[in-house]
Amino acid sequence: MSGRLVRRAGTAVVVALVAGALLAPGSAVAAPGPEGRSVPKLLTDLQKLFRQTEEATERYNGTEEKLKQQRDQTNRLNARLAKARAALHDSRGAAGRLARQQYQGSSDFSPYVRLLLARDPQQALDQTHVLQRVSLERVETVDRLADGARQADDLAASARKALDDQLVLAERQKKERDDVQNKLKDVEKLLASLTAGQLAELARLEADGAADAQRKFVASGALSSARPPSEAGNRALRFAVEQIGKPYEWGAEGPGSYDCSGLTSQAWAHAGREIPRTSQEQWESLERVPLGELRPGDLVLYFPGATHVGIYLGDGMVVQAPRPGAVVKVSPVAANPVLGAVRPDPSAEGMSGYRPPVLPDGAREGSDTGYGLDAAPSS
Repeated sequence: MSGRLVRRAGTAVVVALVAGALLAPGSAVAAPGPEGRSVPKLLTDLQKLFRQTEEATERYNGTEEKLKQQRDQTNRLNARLAKARAALHDSRGAAGRLARQQYQGSSDFSPYVRLLLARDPQQALDQTHVLQRVSLERVETVDRLADGARQADDLAASARKALDDQLVLAERQKKERDDVQNKLKDVEKLLASLTAGQLAELARLEADGAADAQRKFVASGALSSARPPSEAGNRALRFAVEQIGKPYEWGAEGPGSYDCSGLTSQAWAHAGREIPRTSQEQWESLERVPLGELRPGDLVLYFPGATHVGIYLGDGMVVQAPRPGAVVKVSPVAANPVLGAVRPDPSAEGMSGYRPPVLPDGAREGSDTGYGLDAAPSS
């Protein structure tokens, strides 16, 4: 699926929230929503849908990455198989030539009898030596032919299996793509059922919840004092800052749009270090660091399943691609429930003379939260 559906859902969020803020200023009440649900309950439901969408997106991203690797393996095996078959063809040609030579030069006399009857025994000995070398060449050619045939058969079987695996992954990718589409349709359906006043109240509750979570997180002492990034971390962070304002799009890795892990993986790739594509793999494979030792460029992971990720900016803030309908922006680190942090270059020293990147205008505008405020930030 393209990002058009995502952008439609996100545009509905943004437009409706703005309209709600204009049409329902002052204190909004927790008016009953669809099917009698209160606005707080609607917020929980909406955030749950967004979270499920991102979980589905990360599953899709993981399968897409595996599918890319499987395509590469299939192509490599097919290339090796083509070479093996060409070599086998050459070996068969050589074997045929030797067979014809052997037939044309066949004789009922053994080399010993030919030696006794020869006018020049030395010449006969030389001929025998040549015949032995030819015989050895024949044996080697036959062995080479047999090895080539076995290799071609093995490669053909491997190539068939690789292609089967590729087709299985492609089918899984299609199902996961459909899963994302269906969840986004659920978001659109819920948004379409809300009034402008309800949407304005949702925005207020969401912002208040994020601010409260950030205050508690900072008060816990989890955040570090100022630490300079590594050279690579600085490059990754500055790349992320340069993407501020670009839209979120599920499965996107730039340059025009990103999802959460697309942003972080591309930022570190720009810094010269390849890291896994998905947030779950980033959490599992990169070295974890205590939240009290965060430095700019580190990755902050969110939710128990590590389904969301941002890049630490410093001063308790992250650069992230929050959710469908939002844009890459600067957010409080605790805008979503924090799981932990990882560092792509743990052995690198902090750089000297570090200056934080200059943020563009509007870098903090828009919704900060992702997909649920029901989990307390970890310390």
